[in-house]
Amino acid sequence: MTLADRLAAARVVTGVEELPTPSEGEPLGRRKSRLRKHDRIEEIKGTVHAELLEQLGPQLYDAEMDHDELDERVRTVLADVLGAQDPPLSHSDRARVTQEITDDILGYGPIEPFLRDPTVSEVMVNGAHRIWLERDGRLEPTLARFVDEAHLRRTIDKIVSRVGRRVDESSPMVDARLPDGSRINAVVPPLAVDGSALTIRKFAADPLGAEDLVANGTLTDQSRDFLDACVRARLNVIVSGSTGAGKTTTLNVLSSFIPEDERIVTIEDAAELQLRQEHVVRLESRPANIEGRGEVDIRDLVRNALRMRPDRIVVGEVRDASALDMLQAMNTGHDGSICTVHSNGPRDTLSRIETMVLMAGMDLPMRAIREQIASAVDLIVHQTRFKDGSRRITHVTEVERMEGDVVTLQDIFVWDRATECLAPTGLRPKLLDKLSYAGIEVDPALFIQGAR
Repeated sequence: MTLADRLAAARVVTGVEELPTPSEGEPLGRRKSRLRKHDRIEEIKGTVHAELLEQLGPQLYDAEMDHDELDERVRTVLADVLGAQDPPLSHSDRARVTQEITDDILGYGPIEPFLRDPTVSEVMVNGAHRIWLERDGRLEPTLARFVDEAHLRRTIDKIVSRVGRRVDESSPMVDARLPDGSRINAVVPPLAVDGSALTIRKFAADPLGAEDLVANGTLTDQSRDFLDACVRARLNVIVSGSTGAGKTTTLNVLSSFIPEDERIVTIEDAAELQLRQEHVVRLESRPANIEGRGEVDIRDLVRNALRMRPDRIVVGEVRDASALDMLQAMNTGHDGSICTVHSNGPRDTLSRIETMVLMAGMDLPMRAIREQIASAVDLIVHQTRFKDGSRRITHVTEVERMEGDVVTLQDIFVWDRATECLAPTGLRPKLLDKLSYAGIEVDPALFIQGAR
């Protein structure tokens, strides 16, 4: 599909009316009429917006006011102002103006319809006039746009202020989340050269479960049963993959295998895990305040979690020196921990962990770090996003032991391009002994090549 075709499709999906342009054979009088209508609607929107600010004032930004009550007041003022227009607006134009103004005042302006759209998984704003979406793993442009940079900045400020964050020239990057859990990243000038950039990864209202991953081909029945057994046997698992590969979804699924009678502590930069067990404590990191104080990072939370009597520690993402504390936790009796790491493959995952441990500044010898990794990590589950937008688990790899100065790995399941499924390699994993010790038996037939 060409860019023009995708824009045309976006026009239909979003209902955005762009500035009227001449069409072949259109009479000049009709075109002028369309332009006048467009200009009048834009003028009315400005008038209504100003009237709302005058009548409601600070109530619009009162965090203590009930959202439903504010919604009712805004719509009442809207109805009064629009009803006083002469000549009156048509029903469709009135509905359009009401929706756009309500989205801007109560929601997040032109991106509000996309946040309500369940088919959209990510919203990317590249400056005031360029908004892109991700649907089914593919990017597509939209015709929606902010009025100007100031309009976009007001929307970003509204988002981050509700969770106690800030973004300005002194702190031009911010991670935050919407009330529904959607993950937000914003970068403003001077770092963002072409205008503020806003990225929203939407929070799934109904997270995918293990059966959903089997149904869409990410897992097979055999690999699901094996991972279920590993989690119940309290093996330490790392979920690896690139950005947007589906690591958080897989982490949610693996966490769902944790028994209900265990205490789980989750640690994240922006809370988005959706664990369904009852005994869950959720911790979230905090950036420094305007004086540069009060920062609480992932490493601080991992250390604190060890004092909270956890049965399981689940870390949304290990990206820095917290890798050392995570390894220490795995090696000091906190078995069954699960975390995610950005990497290109199982072997790269170990290299990334080594690098992050060195970031702790402990000046540990490389062999000591690798021995810690080989002792702590039992399994690596690697996920990949393919060019067609699909996300698949491509490796389930066992971390075996040290041979010389190298940590040996053994693939248990790998993605088979011929059959397009996660197929067993035919190798019997060494960690079956650990499963047996935990009282969990696994059918050896799971690992026979050709089994699905």
